[in-house]
Amino acid sequence: MIRNLGATGLRRKRRSGDPMQSYDALPEPLRNWLSQAALPWSPISAQRIWKRANANGRTVQEALHALSRAEEQTLARERQSFSQIETL
Repeated sequence: MIRNLGATGLRRKRRSGDPMQSYDALPEPLRNWLSQAALPWSPISAQRIWKRANANGRTVQEALHALSRAEEQTLARERQSFSQIETL
């Protein structure tokens, strides 16, 4: 079953624990960002970027921008890999 990853080449990982409990424990701005994200982020992955931005003294908006940049980079890699497949 593909679930919510669709036709993406993203790696699939088994996670222990309750992902909804992890999601509910996130700060509200991060939960709001995740609800609008184009990719199916795990709460742990998003929180890692969030914490790194906060540790570097970034504001909430700058942390959200860091998440958006990470998502854009991942989408760009996906587009590249799909375009390489189409040219074969």
